[in-house]
Formats: sequence, C-alpha cells, structure tokens
Amino acid sequence: MKKIVILLVLTLSANILFAQASRGKEVPVLKEISGLQVIKTIYPEATGVEKINEVWFRIVDAGKKQIGYALSSKPFSDDIKGYHNTTPVIIVLDKDKIIRKVGILSHWETTSYISRLDRQTFFNSWNGLTVESALKKKAGVDSYTGATISANSLTKNVELVLKKANENKVK
Repeated sequence: MKKIVILLVLTLSANILFAQASRGKEVPVLKEISGLQVIKTIYPEATGVEKINEVWFRIVDAGKKQIGYALSSKPFSDDIKGYHNTTPVIIVLDKDKIIRKVGILSHWETTSYISRLDRQTFFNSWNGLTVESALKKKAGVDSYTGATISANSLTKNVELVLKKANENKVK
C-alpha cells in the first residue's frame, strides 16, 4: 500500500510539473492556407490564378478577366526556415503592380506568433509599394517583439520573391 501511495504522489507531482512547464507553449500544427484564400481577402471575386512565368501569376475572375497579380515564394523558399519550418509567402498586387497584401501560405509557425506579427502590422510593411520600391525597403524585423525568427524568415521570403519578380518582369 505504501508503494502505491508513493507511486501515486510521484505521478501527480510529475503531471503538475509537466503542466506548469508546458503552460503557454503552443504545439506547432500545420496551418493550411492556400494562395487563393489570401487573394480572396483582397479580391473576393477572384476564381483562380494563371501562371505567367516562374514567379508571376495572373489573378482572374469567373469571366477570366484579369483583376490583379500574385507572386509566390514557393518553391524558391524551401531553404528559408522559420521557428518550426518553411514560411512561404504570397504577395497580392493590383493591375498596376502595386502591392496590396503580403500573406503567409501553409506553415508550421506558432499561431500566436503569426497573430502577433499581424497585430504589429508586419504584413502591411510593403503595402502600397511597387516591386522595385519594396526591394529597397527593409522591414525593421527587430521591432517585431517576440516573433523575431518568424519575422526574419518571412522577410527573407518576401525579399527573395520580390528579387525574382524584378528579374522576371511582366508587361
């Protein structure tokens, strides 16, 4: 009986310590986000994307009318890792090639950190800029408290896809 009580006390103590140690820590889970989901936040009428070249995509509506452009860092960014894994981005532009939105695609990053970056307007850093202007802009990654690793990898992804887009311009 004494052994059972000791074992029970040890088990309870271990569970309490484990619960305290893991409090507030989020387990990484794959968050599936398609490019079209991000595009529809800017262009709800979008029904698809058509590849123009290796980087540029045409955003079209149901009548196949072009309504904007998109750039994706996949598959170029497979070596750029965030805290848990890759952090591919999509950049949504209007017909004049002005950036309207930067968004993260499917990723394993901690949701609370990505939400923190969103609240701190990290993803808006490039809005309103052309590809050329955005290439010259440096996002102040250090100013995004608590999610520096994710912010660094996302910035590298944005810079990579902007560089490729600038090298493979469309008319």
